[in-house]
Amino acid sequence: MSLLVVLFSVGAACCLGLGFVLQQAAARTAPPGDFLSPRLLLDLMRVPSWLAGIALMICGMVLGALALGRGEVSVVEPLMATNLLFAMGLSRWLTGQRLGRQGWGGLWLLACGVAVFLLAGQPSGGQEVTEPLRRWLVIGVVAGLSLLLTASARHRRAPWTPAVLGLAGGLLYGLQDALTRVCGLRLSDEGWVSLFTSWEPYALVVMGVTSLIMVQSAFEAGPLRVSLPPLTAAQPLAGIVCGIGFLGDHVRTDAVALTWQCVGLAAIVTGIVMLGRHPAMPPGKTGDAHGSTAVSGVGLNEDHESG
Repeated sequence: MSLLVVLFSVGAACCLGLGFVLQQAAARTAPPGDFLSPRLLLDLMRVPSWLAGIALMICGMVLGALALGRGEVSVVEPLMATNLLFAMGLSRWLTGQRLGRQGWGGLWLLACGVAVFLLAGQPSGGQEVTEPLRRWLVIGVVAGLSLLLTASARHRRAPWTPAVLGLAGGLLYGLQDALTRVCGLRLSDEGWVSLFTSWEPYALVVMGVTSLIMVQSAFEAGPLRVSLPPLTAAQPLAGIVCGIGFLGDHVRTDAVALTWQCVGLAAIVTGIVMLGRHPAMPPGKTGDAHGSTAVSGVGLNEDHESG
């Protein structure tokens, strides 16, 4: 694992985390009729803070692509999961909330979980799997689960909608990261012609727009503390599954190593949930159905009491 991969991954996490906070602040004011519709993106393009958040997200995606071009998905994904630390930092600055036991506990669980997983698993690259059935099975399961979750979250005011859409968007983000690495490998090995005559770049565009609508709808439907934890947890898990499933990533598989890898992943998910539900995370919509907002109040129930 090179220092450059770590720097690119953490830089990507920083840009993504800050961008998520700005995007959610804008998305929560979107008209209710835009929920899970391409119109949502068109309306949000008029909001300067959302455009700033998207610019940060693009920077994060570029840095993430550079990291994926030099390192394995199973290494890059856990590091990029630290985006929640940067989202927490900006949210804490905006709200003035102290970290407290919950914040510090979540921070250490997330950081230590990443370290434990990487040290125990010692992810390394291998030969990309060329067997079509295995590749399509992994892609189909991840993409299919994401679409099923989205179909179950069609009701904007359901209390579980932000979390379910965040989970669906995170799964697609993890799959996008894996396909980004595929594109990077194909470009470096075979050149531009081979890249643009393959299906992966076009699948990335479709998945990029789809996941963006999912995530912005999750931000619109509820507070960041509900939608961001499942998104942040699902992305590295899906990326690791894809990395091992069809990119040829290898991790240690002896009993002790697998045990510590599971401990690390559990710590990552627990830390993400603790940080995501911290009071410093900005609240979602309150008030009437036309998108009025309030800066006070915490918890999911307050965001839906008007419904």
